[in-house]
Amino acid sequence: MAALSSRLPSIPYPPAQDGRWSPVTSTLNWCEEDYYATIYAAEIINTLTNLLFMYLASKGIHNCMKHGHDTVFLVAFIGYLLVGSGSFLFHATLKYPMQLVDELSMIYTTCLMCFATFSYGKSRRYSTILALSLIGLALFITLYYHYLQDPAFHQNAYAILTAIVLFRAMYVMEVNMRPRFREMERKGEGAAREDRRDEKILRQMWIMIAWGLSIFLGGFLLWHLDNVHCSTLRRWRRQVGMPWGFLLEGHGWWHLMTGTGAYFYIVWGIWLRHCLNGRQDEYTLMWPGWTSLPVVVKWHSVRAKGDASGGTVGHTNGSTKKEL
Repeated sequence: MAALSSRLPSIPYPPAQDGRWSPVTSTLNWCEEDYYATIYAAEIINTLTNLLFMYLASKGIHNCMKHGHDTVFLVAFIGYLLVGSGSFLFHATLKYPMQLVDELSMIYTTCLMCFATFSYGKSRRYSTILALSLIGLALFITLYYHYLQDPAFHQNAYAILTAIVLFRAMYVMEVNMRPRFREMERKGEGAAREDRRDEKILRQMWIMIAWGLSIFLGGFLLWHLDNVHCSTLRRWRRQVGMPWGFLLEGHGWWHLMTGTGAYFYIVWGIWLRHCLNGRQDEYTLMWPGWTSLPVVVKWHSVRAKGDASGGTVGHTNGSTKKEL
């Protein structure tokens, strides 16, 4: 590391200092040193990387409003915006109230996606009971976390909720869309064409899931390494100087990668909902390549632009929905 730093033009790191929002009152203080770049942001990289959340949230909100996606996903993107905004304020100030906005908004948004996933195809009574149960769960997590003030409790609660929602959505996708799992045997050329269409959609969905999940878990790995090897990373950053040391901010990478992974998940949820509603011929996924961001759009808007790259084109409606 020392040999590398001698070859790179860089600016030495200033010492950590007190800042505009001192003292720190949060129960967490991450590996990035405090107020070394400016007195107005405690952790400058951890703060600015949340701008990706805000951009992706605005992109998702605009897409939901333009293409008429279910309201629950519009609310999910608003929650996603709240997560990014809360995290921005938390890392800028390292104040406990901002920590709660950051961490609890993650729980609330995940509970919302839990409702979207588990309420599909259910009765109004079931959905109402589910909504009240999730509100009660969110309230319990809020109060108990404020009482404990133990970050491990929040992290475990978020991980469990996320895993439950993800695996449930995978199950719903397979049972409702995989032709061999459908309740009724369907015959004829039209049914065969629909089956081929849905098999193609499922292949793309699994690629999308794998890509989004890999990005998300990669961010989690960097977050873990940032926590475990903080002293080493701080030493390396000071050896290479700025701006190269910014690349060693593992928590900043966590924001970029988990933010991207979460965006993939919400977009997948939108696409899945349209497919479950038998609207594969009305909506399509636009995802030109792995380095681009996916978006679900109305198929007629793709035709209008004369660009169907990355989309899945259906031919007829009529997917069979299964009550779960």
